Amino acid sequence: MAGMKKEYNPNRVNRRKRRPVIYIICEGEETEIKYFKHFRSRNCLVEVTPMPSKHKAAEHLVKHARGLIGQAEYRPKDGDEIWCVFDCDDNSNEALKAAADTAEKYDYGIAFSNPCFEYWYLLHFMQHNAHLKGAGEVIHLLQTKSRLEKYEKSQDVFHLLLPHQSEAADRAAKRLEQLYRDGIIVMSRDSNPATTVHKLVAYLNEQNKK
Repeated sequence: MAGMKKEYNPNRVNRRKRRPVIYIICEGEETEIKYFKHFRSRNCLVEVTPMPSKHKAAEHLVKHARGLIGQAEYRPKDGDEIWCVFDCDDNSNEALKAAADTAEKYDYGIAFSNPCFEYWYLLHFMQHNAHLKGAGEVIHLLQTKSRLEKYEKSQDVFHLLLPHQSEAADRAAKRLEQLYRDGIIVMSRDSNPATTVHKLVAYLNEQNKK
């Protein structure tokens, strides 16, 4: 009958599919958080959580990752993922192996940097495979003309790095290939310098394309 409303049928209601959430647990309290927040979009739901000081060791970070996201609803069957982001720091090879084993057990991702997260930044400007003494040396190399001359730790430089992101990913991958050829475990103290941050970046970029 014309003008008559159709009877409501809950079975015919189109329910919006829940988008996957990527939970990123960061060792750093500023640098990594500011960087990864830029990947948030309608298609890429990113929740970045800093790690409490009591869980600073790599093994503890990975072991307690689920608890660190608090009351958030974690649904891996719907595509949710947990990624742990941390540096080599003072972790022993045994601790790093334990972290890797735990991540594999629970199907978590790891974005590891040796010696520090800023090595990923450095790769945006150059291929550097020589041993680095620590974060101080990495930052010194960054603070060069035509790179990030005025860079300071915890500074948000995402948009300055973005034009060189694909080059950085290629350089990071080449470094890992060299380590594989030399029989060096990436997640170990012996891999200096190395990073797998590009794997998380690639995953986030892929989510943003959906």
